[in-house]
Amino acid sequence: MKRKIAVLLAAVLLGIAVMPGVLASADEVEISAPSAVLMEASTGKVLFEKNSHEVRPCASITKVMTLCLTFDAIDSGQLSLTDTLTASAHASSMGGSDIWLKEGEAMTVDDLLKATVIMSANDAAVVLAENVGGSEEAFVQRMNQKAQELGMNDTVFKNCNGLDEEGHVTSAHDVALMSRELLTHPKIFDYTLTWIDYVRDGQTQLVNTNKLIRTYNGITGLKTGTTSQAGSCITATAERNSLGLISVILGADSTDNRFKDAAALLDYGFANWSVTVPETPELPEVPVKGAMQDTVKVKVGEMPKILLKSSDQGTVEEKVELQETIEAPVNEGDVLGKVKFLVNGETMAEVEITAAGNAEKITFGSSFFYLLRSFVSF
Repeated sequence: MKRKIAVLLAAVLLGIAVMPGVLASADEVEISAPSAVLMEASTGKVLFEKNSHEVRPCASITKVMTLCLTFDAIDSGQLSLTDTLTASAHASSMGGSDIWLKEGEAMTVDDLLKATVIMSANDAAVVLAENVGGSEEAFVQRMNQKAQELGMNDTVFKNCNGLDEEGHVTSAHDVALMSRELLTHPKIFDYTLTWIDYVRDGQTQLVNTNKLIRTYNGITGLKTGTTSQAGSCITATAERNSLGLISVILGADSTDNRFKDAAALLDYGFANWSVTVPETPELPEVPVKGAMQDTVKVKVGEMPKILLKSSDQGTVEEKVELQETIEAPVNEGDVLGKVKFLVNGETMAEVEITAAGNAEKITFGSSFFYLLRSFVSF
């Protein structure tokens, strides 16, 4: 029977020290908005929350999910940035923030994305939704399906652009989850970091609704939203020294306060947290029983980002668990163990250890061939 042992019984200290400091606690972060959350992007760990699961409207932050599905369609080849789409009567009937699309007007996917992200155009979002989903109604069904896949249990979408509608709700926590998903499409930053752009051959100017891209160090996006029911909302993303943060503010009483609150959460995150990537450990080959070879080499998966709190004064510990011996046959990619990364005794991440090659099982035929080859070589 295969027996697992820890080949390194004592955890190996990686030598990554976390320096102490006198820093604010989450309770000391002043957030005026009724609902907020701060999430680390790579791990999804919540660093601060205030009524984060309170169900609320989120206005145009809804478009984060619309963008997720649109970029999924681009990645799958359903759409390309150069495709030209035509505005329907339904799309051209949108109110609120828009670029005044006329029924039958054609615009490229690239320009529609500019309008949706930079200016938060409701009509442009509907054109994208209709072409990805077949209709806005069908697209909204896909939005809700995607929300469930992401674990957005507080969310029900009724439209693709966030205009006030009965039952169209989410939470700060769920907004952070879908924002994290959108960050997996790096092309989004081409739009979120653009301050001013133009469509219609320069006739229509687009000015970014996210003022933080001009004032906050490390800002990368992401989306604002305002309606009478939702108040002033924002999901703000930023990165410094490989630490990515998602700051969500819902229901602020003014545009200025949403930006102030979002920046305060980002400041708290960058002051109190950091990430590190451990070095890949060197591991011994594993003995193989009943194989034509004595051992098989192993490889370790991609090293994870480890989230560290600056006040912990801790170190990252590495614990390797690897099978002492294995039975043939062994196929490349077979899981043979794992590496655990711990901070103050808590497991922060795990990475699989797999076989780096094959080890065939000894058979009569393989033994005969081996002996024959040995005689020929002799």
